[in-house]
Amino acid sequence: MVRMKAGEVDRDNSVDKVEQILQGAMQEFLQHGYAGTSMDRVAVAAGVSKATVYSHFQDKEGLFKVLIEQLASKKNNSIFGTESIEEEPAVIVRQVVTKALEQMVNDKEHSAFMRVLIGESGRFPELAKICVRAIIKPVMETLTHYLAAPELNIPDPEATARILIGALVHFHITQDVMHGKDIVPMESDRLIDALTHLITKCAD
Repeated sequence: MVRMKAGEVDRDNSVDKVEQILQGAMQEFLQHGYAGTSMDRVAVAAGVSKATVYSHFQDKEGLFKVLIEQLASKKNNSIFGTESIEEEPAVIVRQVVTKALEQMVNDKEHSAFMRVLIGESGRFPELAKICVRAIIKPVMETLTHYLAAPELNIPDPEATARILIGALVHFHITQDVMHGKDIVPMESDRLIDALTHLITKCAD
């Protein structure tokens, strides 16, 4: 039998506690919004003491920020982390657009969390800024870097990245977040085809 040292056990327990707290916090933020969630509620939802929550997170804003950063890292890696630069530009663009849209549409927790964030942004503008820094800016920078590849021949990669992201976000908001599928219906494949064509025609 392999025996773990006391320090290793403590570190493992600490990681588990943080994950419990984050899961409890997500549950509370989705149910009660940012303003309606307290560290007491988070502690109860996570099944830990209030002191344990504060031992890992200084305040509610810090906890919310970590949730955003965790979500951002997961999304960024799932969209951009496995693409091969050896593929044809048209293939890569389609893969990136498809993965990004799938992440938005299929992750119901992400959609719900973004509803909370957008709804609270008027009263808590700093939360919106955290989202822009942690989610929007890194995705924009990564996509801009890719679109700057010489073989794509795109005159303004940063502006093109904004157009691409804007189209995907608009589709997700109108179709899913605001429940408009029956009002302005469109198959996701049509959007993917159109975006792929618009971006890769520069490389022809």
